Amino acid sequence: MVTVSIAPPGSRGIDEILAAARVRLHRIGPADAHALQRNGGVLVDIRPHWQRKAEGGIPGTLVIERNHLEWRFDPRSDARLPIADRYDLPVVVVCSEGYTSSLAAAALQDLGLWRATDLVGGYRAWSAAGLPVEPVE
Repeated sequence: MVTVSIAPPGSRGIDEILAAARVRLHRIGPADAHALQRNGGVLVDIRPHWQRKAEGGIPGTLVIERNHLEWRFDPRSDARLPIADRYDLPVVVVCSEGYTSSLAAAALQDLGLWRATDLVGGYRAWSAAGLPVEPVE
């Protein structure tokens, strides 16, 4: 077996992909995310169950694990959620530390949800800011 250590032409490393995603987003901090949630914005927790159980959850957050996100939020999808019926839906994606959520929010923007963004620092920043949290069973 031959191991190739040279990146193929046109490929990008994860740091480049993450930076490109974040350039497109108007990322928000915990206080702004909390205010947006109180005013009708949708917080979407994409962490897997085991991680939510270990860390905790945010009350009122919609839980959609990462592998279902695009299908649930694409207004054109037969599998979309009832709330995902428009492209101006304010969606804030939450992960543990704010990395995976950036990639997920960029994917939602690719679907046309132009207000999609993510929470800087993720759940851990929300919790550290003293905002409401709850145990997950």
